Parts: sequence; C-alpha cells; structure tokens
Amino acid sequence: MSIGRKLGSALLLALVVVTAGCGSDSGAQAPAAKAATRVFKLPDGEVTIPAAPQRVVATGYAVPVLIEAGAPLAGISSWKRGLPMMDAKARAAYDRLPKVAGETAAETNYEAIANAKPDLIVIGVPAPVLADVDLKRLRSIAPVVTIGPTIPSAWRELSQRQAEAAGALEGFDAVKAAYDAKAAELKKKYEKVLPQLKLAHVGAYGQVDKGAFHREFNGSWGTNIANDIGANYYGQVKVKGGGSKDVSEYPSIEELPTALGEADAITYSVAADGKPLPAVQYVLESELWKQLPAVKAGKAYAIRYTEAATYGQALLALDALDTSLAPLAAK
Repeated sequence: MSIGRKLGSALLLALVVVTAGCGSDSGAQAPAAKAATRVFKLPDGEVTIPAAPQRVVATGYAVPVLIEAGAPLAGISSWKRGLPMMDAKARAAYDRLPKVAGETAAETNYEAIANAKPDLIVIGVPAPVLADVDLKRLRSIAPVVTIGPTIPSAWRELSQRQAEAAGALEGFDAVKAAYDAKAAELKKKYEKVLPQLKLAHVGAYGQVDKGAFHREFNGSWGTNIANDIGANYYGQVKVKGGGSKDVSEYPSIEELPTALGEADAITYSVAADGKPLPAVQYVLESELWKQLPAVKAGKAYAIRYTEAATYGQALLALDALDTSLAPLAAK
C-alpha cells in the first residue's frame, strides 16, 4: 500500500472515532431492546401486553388477587372492603403500595397512575362500571386488561386470568392448591350429611327500605364456597336478570315462610367480626323468621367471609364454614 493510501485510511478511521465520540457527548444512545410481548385474549377482543410485566397497576377486585399472588405491583386502588380478610403479609403490602384510585371506579386518579409508570394496568371492576373509567386515557399510559366480576362464583376463573395477565400464576397456583386441598378435606368430612340437606341462605344485600330480604341460591356470594364442600341450596330465581340476579333475588319479608319453609337448615351472612349486617339483622328480628322450621330446630348457622373473591379469602371462608357447620358433622 502506498504512503498516500495509508494516510487516507488513518484519517478515515480517525473521523469515524471522532464522530462516534461526538454522538455520545450529545446524549444520543442506541435504541433499547424492545421488551417481549404477548397477545392476551379478552371477551371483547385482544390486547398486546408485556410477556413479563414489571410494574403493574391493579384496581377493584384485581387488587386482593394480585397482592396474594405476589405480582409486581406499582400501584393499586383502595380496597377497604377486603381488609378484614387480609393476613398480615397481604395487609402490609396493601398499606405500602401507592393508592392510585378510590373505592369506586369514578375515583380513578389518572395522574397518579401515570406517575406509577406501569407497563400493565389490570382493571377489576364490573362491566357496567367501566363507563366511569376513561379507558382511552389509561391506554395512553400502558396496555389495559379489563377483567371484572360477573356472577359471584366466577371469581375463580377471573382471578386466575388476572394473575395470568400480571405474570403471577406461580403465586396464584400455590394459594389455589391450598384451597383445593382444604375444600376436599371438608367435603369428605361432611359427605354423609351436607349433600342430603335442603339448604337456604339469607344474604347481606337485602333491601330493608323496601321490606325485602336477600335470598341466595347455588353459585351466589354466600353459597358458592359452601357448594365446594357439598352444600346444595334448593330452588332458583324466578326471573334471571343477569350477573348476580341469576343466582339471588329479593323477596318481600312476608314471603319468608314460603321462600325458606322447606329448608332443613339455613345459613346467613355475617360480618368478619360475626355480627349480622343490617339487611340480615332485619330478617333475624322478624317473627316470621323465628317460626321457620329450620330456625325452630336450631339449624340456622351464621357464616363469615361470604364475600370472599380470592383463594386466600376463600380459605378463611372454608374455616368459617367448618366452625359454623361443625354441629352437623357431630350428629
């Protein structure tokens, strides 16, 4: 190679090095590797979400599910109704996490969600309530997965889907396995008595101001976990209205004798502290209640944690059922 060509090559190399150095000084960087994604199916379509989310925001029913499953949460909505069912570990996580929304969907704080820098948002509110959420604005922040409650017993499938979206199935499966084992144990314990009984349930959402009580059938809030251990609540709603109205109804208090008169035993919802809620207390104070055959026979049982909607909460409900129904197993 001639001296001229050697000098030209050297000058070209120097120019490349200097140009690269100038680019670095100006703050320019090579584009970061794009995070892996996956397509997540929803009832109304599909959404592309991170394959392994790192910062998840959860609202509504997704909050206790994803806390239990150990999801990488960056923010949550307030969920005070579930506090009595949280263990110390879950409660500590709940208290520590930034609250980006209130108890209702209308109390969503979009600025707080944006500041949490999520790479996934899981909305766990009922479909009718989604109208109170600006989904377009949320989608401008991060991919949004909407998985809210339908009929009360559907929390099993819905919570699994929420955990799947958040990349937290391992933690979810561990709690589910513990629940399944406990349910199987209790089903065996009560197999000689519980399936043979015609049961009825008085729920916590009665309309006292209208003189109506809350009757729940199989698959409702107060019955679906008892169903897992062999309980059968006779009858069905007169007119299905969709969602919870497919598995519960609100008869007049005057209908107590006809609605619950055939029951061999009756269960009824109480708060976590064991105290009847107003809608239930209204029924318990009725003279018609006191004349029901099951009540007169001493077969009315208070049940706690009937609002359970995660496997961890449902474990508490199983223990509560076992405590309340123990007299049946002893006979």
